Amino acid sequence: MVLAAGEGTRLRPLTERLPKALCPVGNVPLLDRALARLAGLGLSGPEAVAVNACYLGDQIVEWVGTRAHLSVEPGDPLGTAGGVGKLRDWIAGRGVLVGNADAYLADPAVPPGPDIAALLAGWDGESVRLLGQPAPDPAAPGTFDGHLFTGFSLLPWRLVRDLPATFGDLVRAVWRPAEAAGRLTVVPYRGAFYDTGTPADYLAANLHAAGAGGLVAADATVTGHCQRSVVGAGATVRGTVTRCVVWPGATVGPDERLHDVIRVGADLTVPAGEPAQPERPG
Repeated sequence: MVLAAGEGTRLRPLTERLPKALCPVGNVPLLDRALARLAGLGLSGPEAVAVNACYLGDQIVEWVGTRAHLSVEPGDPLGTAGGVGKLRDWIAGRGVLVGNADAYLADPAVPPGPDIAALLAGWDGESVRLLGQPAPDPAAPGTFDGHLFTGFSLLPWRLVRDLPATFGDLVRAVWRPAEAAGRLTVVPYRGAFYDTGTPADYLAANLHAAGAGGLVAADATVTGHCQRSVVGAGATVRGTVTRCVVWPGATVGPDERLHDVIRVGADLTVPAGEPAQPERPG
C-alpha cells in the first residue's frame, strides 16, 4: 500500500496546486517512484498494490488510473493507520508492505535494491518491520531501536485486521505496541533518504536525483544558464537557475536569476533554504 492521502501542509504553497505524492523529484512524480520500486519486487496492478487518496484526491485517482487499487477517503485524511484500516477487506488476510509516497529513497543499487528486498527477506509474517537509518541521537524521541524511520514498514495481518477505518497513526496503533512487546525489527537502510516534507528537503531530494550535472527534460527549452538544477518537461528557462527545481511547464524570464528555489508556472517561486530536520514519527 502506498500512502498518498496527506495534505502536505509543510510543503505549501506547492501542495496547494498539486498533491505531494505527485510532486516531481528528478522529473518523476514521487508516487511513480514508489510504484516503480514496488514493481521491481513483482508487486503491481490492483490485486497487489493499493493507493489511498483524499486531499486533491481527484488528481491522484486520475493519475493512478488502473495501475493500482484506489481507496478514496471522504472528508479529511484518515491518517496512516486509518488508511490501512479502510483497506481491510481488500487486504483480506495478507501481510502489508506500507510505503509513504513522499519518501525519496536512492539506493546504491538499481531499484528495488537491497532496501525493500531486505525488509521482506525471511519475514515470519508475524512481526512488525521498519526500514530505518541510524539516528544522530539514538535515544531521541521518534527513534526505533536507535533508528529513524525511512518510509516503509511491513505489517502482519493479525494487527491490520483490528485497525478501524477512523483517524489514527501507525506509530501509536502498531509500531510502539509492537516495540513494547519485542515484536518490532528495524532493517537498516544505507542509501540516501529524504522525506520531501519541506521545500528545503524537497529541493535536496531533487538535487540528489539530478546529480552533479543537473537534469533537464528533453523537451525543455533552455536558452539561459542552468547549473545543477532540475528542469521539467515543457519548461522554459531564459534566465539563470542555480540549484533550483523548475516544474514542468514553468517559465523563467530572461532577467531572472534564481537560486535555491522551486519555480511553478510563471508566478510562483518558493524559496527552499537549508534542508530542515524531517518530521519524525513520535
